[in-house]
Amino acid sequence: MQKLILALAFCLTQSFTIAQADTGVISAYVPNSKLVGKGRLSYMVWNIFDAKLYAPNGRWNPKTPFALSLNYLRSFSGADITERSIDEIRKNSSTSSKKLARWQRQMGAIFPDVTSRTTITGIRNKQGHTVFLRNGKKIGTIRDREFSDRFFGIWLGRNSSNQSLRRKLIGSSI
Repeated sequence: MQKLILALAFCLTQSFTIAQADTGVISAYVPNSKLVGKGRLSYMVWNIFDAKLYAPNGRWNPKTPFALSLNYLRSFSGADITERSIDEIRKNSSTSSKKLARWQRQMGAIFPDVTSRTTITGIRNKQGHTVFLRNGKKIGTIRDREFSDRFFGIWLGRNSSNQSLRRKLIGSSI
């Protein structure tokens, strides 16, 4: 029983440490970052990830720096995450096949496989580029403002396929 309690305490400490690491790095890109909103994405009976949106002073503006953290609750391959992202971008916008193919290659080179409790954070920096972190460590950057708009639009855009999650993240009742 004592070993079980110690193991549980270790897991909780590790999750807290990862969360602290992410918010520390987020602050380097998003000045005075505060939580705007949070929510969980579920599909049927499966919980997919918990999402948190951070912005300066807790006020999100799609044209200023912000960070969206996804704490995965299930395992997925980086290739599956990339493919799903491209599918959502395609549904939400009229983006050319050429751009989608380029973005797919770029994301494919960045996105790792994830397991339960892996956190992937996307940060829209002051230049409008997207910086990606895995558990608080930088894993890549896509330097394309249009990509940033389309990518974050998956969760935060008016055409998001999950409006309930969007409202929770941006703190809106509309």
